[in-house]
Amino acid sequence: MPDYLKLCEQAARAGAGELLDWVGRFTVREKGPFDPVTEADLASQEAIRKVILAACPGHDLIGEEGEDTQAHLGAEYCWVVDPLDGTTNYVHQVPHYCVSVALLERGRPLVGVIYDPVSDECFSAERAQGATLNGQPIRTSGVTELDQALIAASFASRVPFPSAEIDQFVALVQKCQAVRRTGSAALNLCYVAMGRFDAFWALSTKAWDVAAGVLLVEEAGGVVTGLDGEPLQLTEPHPVTSASPELHEEFCQLLRGAKSLV
Repeated sequence: MPDYLKLCEQAARAGAGELLDWVGRFTVREKGPFDPVTEADLASQEAIRKVILAACPGHDLIGEEGEDTQAHLGAEYCWVVDPLDGTTNYVHQVPHYCVSVALLERGRPLVGVIYDPVSDECFSAERAQGATLNGQPIRTSGVTELDQALIAASFASRVPFPSAEIDQFVALVQKCQAVRRTGSAALNLCYVAMGRFDAFWALSTKAWDVAAGVLLVEEAGGVVTGLDGEPLQLTEPHPVTSASPELHEEFCQLLRGAKSLV
């Protein structure tokens, strides 16, 4: 049996190598309204696919730059790939983007790696084995109160008004220390896992945005649920994550209350 975590990192680094290689020479098109894609996205996903399927030819693989085949998420083994999380940042030369690769076992994350090629930060996690940053163990901040929390959000490129996300944001900025929207859901989850952020939520993410990151948060001692407080299902990949159970309860209550205003 392959070393799945090692393979996951190898694939993520292969994809990141393509991203760095394409800097300054890619073109941009829109695959949807305000949803850019570049040759770098496609080259990264192909590099990742080659690494994984060479070692695990019988496994399923889904990625952002392909058909939305959520039916595969419940397969015995399914790799879930975001070859460039933070494409808009990448296009505008904002150095905040990454590659995210996870392996699901019957719908549950087994291993996950998120690699930021600009900072050379490699976040890794394996179920029941903890989480690391560049090989060193990481833990969440442990913050327990909302007014002490720095919180990250991922919104859609264009958020309609009125919307749950807007109402939640307005409610939250009055209660927490501050809110950040960085442009990368995967890195937001990494930062919760290692204590830079204290919580994160998203209503518009896809499975490839969060599959590796939610495992990182859980393995670093954090809490991950859906908005309803139930265990997160990647078929409904909209996580609420927190550094501690106490913070999570207060955070979820505020988000649910704001959502009810819509």
